[in-house]
Amino acid sequence: MEKPIAVVTGAQQGIGLAIAQVLSTRGFYTVLCDLDERALSVAAEAIGDSSGYTLDVSDFAAVERVAAQVEDTLGPIAVLVNNAGINRDRMLHRMSREEWDRVVAVDLTGPFNFMRHVVPRMRERRAGRIINISSASWQGNVGQANYAAAKAGVIGLTKTAAKELAPFHITVNAICPGFIDSPMTRRMAPEAFSAMVAKIPVGRIGTPHDVAKVVAFLASDDASYVTGEVINVGGGMVL
Repeated sequence: MEKPIAVVTGAQQGIGLAIAQVLSTRGFYTVLCDLDERALSVAAEAIGDSSGYTLDVSDFAAVERVAAQVEDTLGPIAVLVNNAGINRDRMLHRMSREEWDRVVAVDLTGPFNFMRHVVPRMRERRAGRIINISSASWQGNVGQANYAAAKAGVIGLTKTAAKELAPFHITVNAICPGFIDSPMTRRMAPEAFSAMVAKIPVGRIGTPHDVAKVVAFLASDDASYVTGEVINVGGGMVL
């Protein structure tokens, strides 16, 4: 593989798909990971120079198999983007254990699983870029105890990994998208959606490509001295 390889999780739609598209235009061969095999196939075909792997990022052994398969058949993973995430919003006093466990498993354990299996080879090569997608909700948001806790955990994971991996020339950064136009936000009630947009200082909702272009910067050589950072992409909105 002549092109550097970028793995993007949660890549069949929304922010993840935009990240894969933008990285492809910047010269990366993109590996898309998500749950829907058909959607992945369509996305990979549309992008070109891309392939899809059906994967639940919360499955430690499955992530190990995919990471090894990518490295052994395509080549070294240069960039890892941990984007896969879900929400199961509910007020804390009504939240079920399953709703808590599933969100934490995907949104926090998922990034750990991929980093755990990709980092050893990056250390050997003394090179790599890891970009974790957190959320503005990490600061706390009503009805999102599980999601906020997981996304706050992603920031702690990012900052710890950045310190551990800096001597090996591996950068680790986090991006916190604000209110982004996506399948997740479009499920909101229209009045709630409009109220959120009205709070954004720049006067518009964010797009997946707004986030993807920041990922592309962090994945580039231009960001070689940037690590352990948390970058908000929210149009100036503070929750």
